[in-house]
Amino acid sequence: MVTRVYELMVIVNVEVDDLDGKAIIERVKQMIEENGGSVPTVDHWGRRRYAYPINHQHEGVYTVLEIVTEAPNLDDVDRYLRLADEVVRHKLIRLPDHEAARRGLLAQSS
Repeated sequence: MVTRVYELMVIVNVEVDDLDGKAIIERVKQMIEENGGSVPTVDHWGRRRYAYPINHQHEGVYTVLEIVTEAPNLDDVDRYLRLADEVVRHKLIRLPDHEAARRGLLAQSS
């Protein structure tokens, strides 16, 4: 299988305790690492205002993870985040290979 680089943004409900929010991110990291992937960076953006209200809320706690893995093990992560009541939204995108190489996350092939 081909190793790819992904970026995952997770928005946790602002009313959730900080420890519970961090536990969700740690669980995501654990799920990825159990299947042979890695999470080189976790960027906690903290509390941010939404562009529009979501479920009558105006703010959420944002976290962005860079993931280096093979695609099949991301289905479980996506399912976990969809079912977690504390997660307001999440978005997983595959980074283009040239961007992943620029960030030093993927060895650039010739």
